[in-house]
Amino acid sequence: MKELVIISGKGGTGKTSVTVSLAALADRPVICDCDVDAADLHLVLEPTIQESHDFRSGHEAVIREADCIGCGICRNVCRFGAIVNNADLFSVDPVACEGCGVCVHFCPQKAIDFPESLCGNWYVSDTRLGPMVHAKLGVAAENSGKLVSLVRAGAKHLAEEENFKTVIVDGPPGIGCPVIASVTGASQVLIVTEPTVSGEHDLERVLSLTRHFHIPTSICVNKWDINEEMTQQIEAKARTAGATVAGRIRYDSSVTRAQIQKKAVVEIDAPSADDLKQLWENLNLQEA
Repeated sequence: MKELVIISGKGGTGKTSVTVSLAALADRPVICDCDVDAADLHLVLEPTIQESHDFRSGHEAVIREADCIGCGICRNVCRFGAIVNNADLFSVDPVACEGCGVCVHFCPQKAIDFPESLCGNWYVSDTRLGPMVHAKLGVAAENSGKLVSLVRAGAKHLAEEENFKTVIVDGPPGIGCPVIASVTGASQVLIVTEPTVSGEHDLERVLSLTRHFHIPTSICVNKWDINEEMTQQIEAKARTAGATVAGRIRYDSSVTRAQIQKKAVVEIDAPSADDLKQLWENLNLQEA
């Protein structure tokens, strides 16, 4: 089983559009959306949810009003301003609470519970292109890296259980914890970039990340023809960093048309569809 993770150094490079097209070309892979902070694969694939699971991580303090004596010690020791006093009734602001547990420790009445927090949900769904594992992080919730690891593990388990040969992962942008959780142990990483100054800079950062973890890495320049000189410069830097140049995708207004129709670019008559097909062949994932 091979796992291809598509990432980008910054948002807006076309990473998700590329992911959907590669999933369409891969002949029913397991599809995994690890961009849990801003998941959007479902907008194109319209998944039918088969399984729903809670994602619990970290803890949150909850004051039992019946047992609270109003001493205010919890408010005094809280360094995050999470304890609210309203008419001598103390409560915890769940958004401000960092789950450190100091108030729980110092409460003389032991009137503060410390349950595990519900931070979101993750799902196993069916789509027209194959099964999909995805998630939704709760509002103001944290531990997105842990949720990414959970989603990836679910996708791998599904692939192994049902004998799927390929897992295609839509990873998050940047180089932070969710990205590290997305790429660690992957068979191959594809970085989607664009021929701009910010695209070049952020590509350098993410190439440094994949090189650190010794992950085979390819790059693809999206909308390469808006700045051919920058494209050549980016490709040269990528080769110097040990990455493979897997392809280029031309600027194509049909991408927007595909999104409106909730389809992959390769599912419609689009000039860039040929570029994406060539990209898939160059990745050679089936024999990677």
